[in-house]
Amino acid sequence: MTEEKKGFFRGLVEKMTGAGSSYPDAAILDERKEEGRPGFFERLKSGLSKTHENLVGRIDTLLLGKKQIDAETLEELEEILLTADIGVSTAVELIRTLEQRLKRNELQDADALKSALKEEILARLARHCAQLDIGSHSPFVLMVIGVNGVGKTTTIGKLACRYTSEGKKVLLAAGDTFRAAAAEQLEIWGERTGVDVIRHQEGADPSAVVFDACKAALARKCDILMVDTAGRLHTKVNLMEEMKKIRRVIGREIPGAPHETLLVLDATTGQNALSQAKLFKEAAGVTGIALTKLDGTAKGGIVVAVCNEFKIPVRYIGVGELAEDLREFDPTQFVEALFQ
Repeated sequence: MTEEKKGFFRGLVEKMTGAGSSYPDAAILDERKEEGRPGFFERLKSGLSKTHENLVGRIDTLLLGKKQIDAETLEELEEILLTADIGVSTAVELIRTLEQRLKRNELQDADALKSALKEEILARLARHCAQLDIGSHSPFVLMVIGVNGVGKTTTIGKLACRYTSEGKKVLLAAGDTFRAAAAEQLEIWGERTGVDVIRHQEGADPSAVVFDACKAALARKCDILMVDTAGRLHTKVNLMEEMKKIRRVIGREIPGAPHETLLVLDATTGQNALSQAKLFKEAAGVTGIALTKLDGTAKGGIVVAVCNEFKIPVRYIGVGELAEDLREFDPTQFVEALFQ
C-alpha cells in the first residue's frame, strides 16, 4: 500500500480514537465530560434526534389537541410506526397491545398513549437484552461479520480500545484478506491500542489467518481474540460457505468457539438491515448485534425491529466516530433518549 494511503487510514483511525499520542483509557470511557464534551446520554439523545422527529415528533403532531384516544387514532399511529423503520410485525404487535389497553380504558388521553407506547417498546428491547460475558471463556473468541461498509473493522478497533482499557489482553485477527485496506486499518488500531494483529498477505486464505490467530491466542494466554472477516453479501452462497469454514477452524482449535458471532449492521440502511439480520442469522448463527451510525439517521427505530423480530440481543450501539461513542446497549437509556 502506498504511503499516501497509509497516511490516510492512519489519520482516519486517529480521528476515531481521539487525536493525540495516547489512546482512550477507562477515564474516557466513563460518563464524565472530557474537555467540555457532553456525556454519553446527551450524545445519544443528540444522535437520535432525527429518529425522535421521525417517530415521536410525528406522534406528538398526531395527538395534538386530541382529548380522547380511539381506534382511528391507533390506526394513524400504526402508519407512523410502519414508516419509522420499526418493522411491520413489530408495529402490528405494538398496535394490537395498545388496542387491548384501549379496551381496558387505560388510554384516557395523549399522555397515557405515549407512556404506554414507551413502556411497550422498552419491554420488547429489555426482553432480549444481554451484555457479553467476556470472562466466561479464555480466550473469548468474538467473530465479527456483516456486509461491506457497515463498519466491522472500525467496530473491532473500538472494542479493542475498550477492552485494553479494562486491562484485558486482546489479539486481533485480520481475516479480511480480500481488502488490503482492512488489514492496514486493523493494524493501525492495533498500534494505537497496543494490541497485536495476526495477518497474512493480501489474498491469503482467511481460514489460515484464523488458524494462526487461534494458536497465538492460546500460546499468549490472551483474554479476547477478535476475528475480522471479509464483507460479504448475504446472498452469495460461496462467501457464506467460506464463513462457515472459518467457524469450523475456530471451533476445532478452541472448542466451543466462537463464543460470540457479532453481526454489524448499519442503522442508516433501515429495513435492509432487517433482511441482513434474517439471512445472517440463518447462515451464521448470529448471537449478537452491533448497530453503527445511529447518529444522524432517522431510522433508529430499526433497533426495536431487530431486537423484537429476531430475538437477538443488541450488544453495542454507535453514535459517533470516537472510540467512546461505541457503547454497550442499555434499553432504558435508549428509550429515554428517544422519547425525550
